[in-house]
Amino acid sequence: MALQDNDTCASGEKDNNEYDCRRLAGMTTGRAHHWLYGTGEWKEKKVAPEKWEIVYNATKRRADRAPESSGAQVGSAYHWFVLAHQYEEKINANEYATRMVGLKYKLSHKRAGKVRWNASGKAQKRHLAEILKCLLAEFERDPEQLTPVPLKIEYNKKLYEGMAVPVPSASKNGTCCNLDITLNKKHIGIIHEVGNKWKINELKSRGLANAIGTQISRWYDTHNMR
Repeated sequence: MALQDNDTCASGEKDNNEYDCRRLAGMTTGRAHHWLYGTGEWKEKKVAPEKWEIVYNATKRRADRAPESSGAQVGSAYHWFVLAHQYEEKINANEYATRMVGLKYKLSHKRAGKVRWNASGKAQKRHLAEILKCLLAEFERDPEQLTPVPLKIEYNKKLYEGMAVPVPSASKNGTCCNLDITLNKKHIGIIHEVGNKWKINELKSRGLANAIGTQISRWYDTHNMR
């Protein structure tokens, strides 16, 4: 995990670990982590008819062991701003099937062994204000990117029904590029386009992934979102 950006590039060329002409340390943009949150604790308090305060505490663990000598040093700390949809479906009197789809933005970090964060409280507030302004402007330009896509697919003589939920800020020309897929009340994973094909990393069946992607494309065409 990168703790800082290195010098701004001068050549104008980018490799896999450059973004907006900044050379980044650590994990390459576009790669993914898989974390397990175990028995996390979610607390919420209703403060208005449609508004709740929330607090979540958990220890997250890698699904696979970290490569040797990789990642941030023990004691490093991060402050993120999370923007997400939370979808819930009641299973019984005591349980809800729950999933979240969204984005997180780094506001600041603190190196291992250091007392101070790399950005002051005022700087973090300014950065958060910029994030929210950009998100609002993007949503006003392309509000359809947050519209869920209903799914009903017959594949290999089996019927699949569910929903494709767009991942915010992952749209292009009115069509969402990454969508979170749930079929037959089971979370499948994030679908994304690879060339002219569709892929879900957690799904072994490429045929089903392409069938899902084809229906998503048709839905966007039908609703004139391309």
